[in-house]
Amino acid sequence: MKITKEPQNTSIHALLTKVQLPAFLLVFLLSFSGYSQSKEASVTSINGHIFQPSAVKATDERVKSLKVPEGYKVEVFAKDLNQPRILDVADDGTVYLTRREDFDLIMLKDTNGDGKSDMQKTIWKKDQLHGLDVDGDKIFLITVNKVYVANRKADGSIDEPKMIIDGLPEAGQHPNRTLAVGPDNKLYVSVGSTCNACGETSDKNATLLRADKDGKNVEIYAKGLRNTIGFDWYPVTGELYGMDHGIDWLGDEDQKEELNKLEQNNDYGWPYIYADSKHNPADEPPKMSYEAYAKKSTEPELLLPAHAAPMEMIFYRGKMFPKKDKNSAFLALHGSWNRENPVGYKVVKIVFEDGRPTGFEDFLTGFLVENEKSQFGRPVGVAEHTDGSLLITDDSGGMVYRVSYKD
Repeated sequence: MKITKEPQNTSIHALLTKVQLPAFLLVFLLSFSGYSQSKEASVTSINGHIFQPSAVKATDERVKSLKVPEGYKVEVFAKDLNQPRILDVADDGTVYLTRREDFDLIMLKDTNGDGKSDMQKTIWKKDQLHGLDVDGDKIFLITVNKVYVANRKADGSIDEPKMIIDGLPEAGQHPNRTLAVGPDNKLYVSVGSTCNACGETSDKNATLLRADKDGKNVEIYAKGLRNTIGFDWYPVTGELYGMDHGIDWLGDEDQKEELNKLEQNNDYGWPYIYADSKHNPADEPPKMSYEAYAKKSTEPELLLPAHAAPMEMIFYRGKMFPKKDKNSAFLALHGSWNRENPVGYKVVKIVFEDGRPTGFEDFLTGFLVENEKSQFGRPVGVAEHTDGSLLITDDSGGMVYRVSYKD
């Protein structure tokens, strides 16, 4: 089968029929993708599509076409970064970000205060480096299997990171680990599943872990989470929320992406239960019925369209944006690849009212172009700068965007 980077829109059922795979291989592939043969029938039907908008350049004209609500302004903070992913900002305004393909940690600075980075420097390299979190004069970093901590120096560089956690489980399908220090001064680590939907070999996969900041006393905080890259604490109450990636190959409209309130010892259902207690037909809970498993699973607070691919999420605590944005969350959506009509490819605001999430609003849009057949940006990381503006990474166009507000 020839693989190209051209956009594709193909029914999976039709694709498998065309290639005429041997039966044993077909069953294997379906099982790996989250499907298996039913007990009543020997054929499994798949209702899914493969379509990913082709990548085009983030030209000046296209960047100028990006849309934000009235009063906000979007501009380029840094460019030509290859694949910038997760970022955070220190109290002195130094911006740190990781790059997936280069597997390095970069330091960016805006030394003249014009809203653009004028200094860029790689300060550490480590294979599979992805997540980071700045905590005062320290910075926590994570690869697939290890967590590190380093001291920040006066010039923004770091000393040699010290490994504090080793032996995190293998990643499989989800190697992009993230981490953050919580208001309880504990370290939280997101460990995605190894697969689309399956029984895991390690109880630490598909979880959110918690540990002391020195790496000791690692424990499972919550489970049944397929891949919760973005999570943060609601500033008013300290409650923890996270966006979980839904199961693929359940169709264009399922599984929807889930906003969960993450509480200790809760099970959020993956891979057996999703959304409002729906059953994943490919994976039957061990030693109990779907109904029994649903009763012990926690349902999500809100749902986003399936396959939008939620990434980093932060609550807004700054002073630049209007009062209505205070304590709302901003969420990057990387964008779909396996549905007929693309979704995501934007940043949304999660609105909170009376302490509860009530809905999603578009915030930064316009990355989809040419009748949604192409894209020039895929948002990943979101961070609040010291001046209250938002910084957003784009690992397709190699950009960091800055969104500011002026009355």
